[in-house]
Amino acid sequence: MSLFTLGLDHTSAPLDVREKVAFAPDAVSAALRDLATSRRVDEAAILSTPTRTEVYFAGSEPAPVARWLEGFHGLPAASLAPYVYTLPRDQAVPHAFRVASGLGSMVLGEPQILGQMKQAMRSAEAAGSLGLVLGRLFTRTLEVAHDVRTHTDIGSTSVSMAAAAVTLAQRIFPSIATQRVLLVGSGEMIELAAQHFLACQPRSVTVANRTIERGRSLASRIGAAEMTLNELPDRLREFDIVVTCTASSLPIIGKGMLERVVRQRKHAPIFIVDLGVPRDVEAEAADLDDVFLYSLDDLVVIVRENQTIRDDAVQQAEAMIADQASAFLRWLDGRSIVPTIEALSGHHETVRIAEFTRARALLANGTAPDVVLAALAQGITRGLLTPTIAALNAAGDAERAQLVAALQRLYGLAGLRDDAL
Repeated sequence: MSLFTLGLDHTSAPLDVREKVAFAPDAVSAALRDLATSRRVDEAAILSTPTRTEVYFAGSEPAPVARWLEGFHGLPAASLAPYVYTLPRDQAVPHAFRVASGLGSMVLGEPQILGQMKQAMRSAEAAGSLGLVLGRLFTRTLEVAHDVRTHTDIGSTSVSMAAAAVTLAQRIFPSIATQRVLLVGSGEMIELAAQHFLACQPRSVTVANRTIERGRSLASRIGAAEMTLNELPDRLREFDIVVTCTASSLPIIGKGMLERVVRQRKHAPIFIVDLGVPRDVEAEAADLDDVFLYSLDDLVVIVRENQTIRDDAVQQAEAMIADQASAFLRWLDGRSIVPTIEALSGHHETVRIAEFTRARALLANGTAPDVVLAALAQGITRGLLTPTIAALNAAGDAERAQLVAALQRLYGLAGLRDDAL
């Protein structure tokens, strides 16, 4: 059994590919159970975010997991091959540390990924697919990420997607203070977007959500109005700026709806930032006049323009991650000798039980205790040494030299002649 990471992210696949393999939050546990029961892996966890989908797993072969990922999402065989990366354990461990620390994010140092890694761990625990190896990996990953963020400046100047959305909006509208903002969804990304847009004091802010309770909760926290998604077709024309990020598997705003909105608004521009993966707005809507539609990947340019993370902070973080990855890999190497240790312990226990049983029988027959104890000690010594002596006698010259060197190291026999053993 070995450790792998298989997945794709914003550096390996475009948005239209990433959205096809994104897992809805309530589907992750079922997917993990399906993967585990198929006997393709021994342990597994799934990280699914707007910028990446990754399967962390312990197993023997990565190819079956790649086929499973395509099959689970109903994709043609090998269709993901140009975009998927497979990392063996020596790369998978530092990769996990880098991802959680924000070094692999679209927004360098962004903090949301840490919560997403925690959720991946919780989902795997709930599905029963988080075993000893992955449990240790995720626990250590979260600890390393915390240390990186505590002891470096990696997240101090992070420019979020939400901040980039405001920057783009300011390029379309002279003043956001005169615009009406609609936030579609109620998750962490939408709440972050709300904070950035509220700082610009827009004319109004409204929260639209599928369930009125969650939408009302966010609206009350930020002092916004509320509505349901069912009201979108009739009310979308009221808003100048729309930021959307839901867990919907299908678009909730279509090109036809926006065609009507443009006519109703008499061609006043409408600015839309779609942070959803899968996308909440049909991509074809970007072709409409007076519709300024931006997806998650479009915001990367803005983020990079404003990125001020210092090189020394990144280098410091990378050095910390390399050290911690080496330590974790040493622990993994130690796991490989566990079967040998268990077998050795079992052999010694067999010798102990046999000699103890023989000694008790001698005592029951009236043999003097001193004689029994001497026989017990000799029997245990003989039982433990017999396999070693047999291996030395059966070995050729080269193998015997290796065995002798190992025994000298194990028992502190340095300097002892080979023929003395």
